[in-house]
Amino acid sequence: MIKTFKKIKTFQSFRFGKNTTNEAVENVSFEHFFLQRYYPFSQSTKRRSKLDWYVYYKHLADPFGHKLLTEICAEDLDTWMTQQIQQKYKPSTVNKHAGLLNRILNVAVEWEYLKKNPFKKSIIKKFPTGDHVQRFLVPEEIRRLLSACSKEQHPYLYFFVKLLLLTGARSSELRLCKWSDVNFTKGELYIGLSKNGRSRRIILSNASIKELYCIKEKSESLGTPTMASNWVFTNPKTQLPYTSMQIAFAKARNTAQLNNVRIHDLRHTFASLLINNGASIYEVQKLLGHHHVSMTERYAHLFPNTLKDRTEIIADSLLYVPE
Repeated sequence: MIKTFKKIKTFQSFRFGKNTTNEAVENVSFEHFFLQRYYPFSQSTKRRSKLDWYVYYKHLADPFGHKLLTEICAEDLDTWMTQQIQQKYKPSTVNKHAGLLNRILNVAVEWEYLKKNPFKKSIIKKFPTGDHVQRFLVPEEIRRLLSACSKEQHPYLYFFVKLLLLTGARSSELRLCKWSDVNFTKGELYIGLSKNGRSRRIILSNASIKELYCIKEKSESLGTPTMASNWVFTNPKTQLPYTSMQIAFAKARNTAQLNNVRIHDLRHTFASLLINNGASIYEVQKLLGHHHVSMTERYAHLFPNTLKDRTEIIADSLLYVPE
């Protein structure tokens, strides 16, 4: 695997683009396409391209790498997904693996290495997962959670969780931000590459700015540098950003007796608090950094039903129209 990774690195400067030769279409193997075309493209367009590399070599290389792109058929895909389940992978995990495979094949179609994506004819498109229900914390639960976080040994957990609640940021956006990304004057946090592959700016409330100053004080007390090039949440032991806050959060969550709460539910809670305090769906969209309003519409059921009130506006106006 190490040798293969070195091989990948040699293709960093390989120019990827649209294929126009019939010979290439007929003779390109799945592995060749991944190494020379897809992976360099992934590195330039995805924030976590290394995950593509890992999933490929762990789950896709053996069953598909030796095959020509044109040889992969719907039966191969159905067989592979069934085997993944038989290997005791969770349906949601298999769906993620299949999502990458589907994306690679779609790119091959767009660049004319394939005429059609074989996934379109497969019987198994996606396994049912019983998706996690959105969880919105009420004020009393927020207080319990923050209290539990403040008692954990992790030096930054309390600040991290509170800042997630105050900004609606994704966990990775805060975990990987640097002090240079924070503009205290404008009250903004710049995210260079968000989940949707675009940059965005998080609007910081006065309370958020106050927490960031508290984080600076905490870092200084720990002897952790807070220069522009340093991460906001720097691990004092490694001087690198934390790889995860999940373990510490799980302990605090269990202490607060909120076992069914995930870190991402703090983002849902931010959205629900906005809506409960009169924010429009478009304001929520902008503050969450959703590129399409369809992503924000998952919270539509939280909005009060004001349609009846809106019709009364017209009725009241007509009262002043002479008959």
